[in-house]
Amino acid sequence: MAIILNIDTAVKTGSVSLAKGGVQLTTTVNDNQKDHASWIQPAIKRLIAEQGFKLKEIEGVAVTMGPGSYTGLRVGLATAKGLCFALGIPLIGLSSLEVMVQTPSLEEADFYCPMIDARRMEVYTAVFDKSLLQIVKPYAAIIDENSFSTFLQKGKTIFLGNGKNKLREVLSHTNASYSDVIATSREMVALSEEKFMRNEFQDLAYSEPFYLKEFYSPSR
Repeated sequence: MAIILNIDTAVKTGSVSLAKGGVQLTTTVNDNQKDHASWIQPAIKRLIAEQGFKLKEIEGVAVTMGPGSYTGLRVGLATAKGLCFALGIPLIGLSSLEVMVQTPSLEEADFYCPMIDARRMEVYTAVFDKSLLQIVKPYAAIIDENSFSTFLQKGKTIFLGNGKNKLREVLSHTNASYSDVIATSREMVALSEEKFMRNEFQDLAYSEPFYLKEFYSPSR
């Protein structure tokens, strides 16, 4: 029964969860994206202490690798890697989009399409079937009125995440449903436990955030 720390700072709502044996023990959330860097270390320390554990008892650290906010991904991965290096424990990497569709309050549907806001009319997205198996790999999509027509013709498709509003503005379809549920690191717990049990770990020296697109700076 592994004790795993789960970290998600990929999007606006950052969160940290502590789990044992695939069961969530506690979660803390930060809604101010600009504060993720200063918030995360004290939050982890407080979370572990409140549950009566010591830092050295943590057996693995899971983190959302992306896609998502460039800064948020770097904050989360740097924190996770630092803990793993210091404690000599494995690093578990998870897809931000896969974590989003684990939310238990989602309605039943034929397809699930998590969306993370990118610039202009672009989102980072992927598609999962009713069994939550990924059928379209993560990619950057420019939204228009014809987006996801293949899936909408086949059945009910739920769009979720902070990028869904871009689609809602331009697409109206009887099979399109928009969910306001917000995933946090709670939704990482089962996935990180599974990877821990299968020894599916990241290389601490070479693991990098999955940006999906090259970082853009106006000064370049």
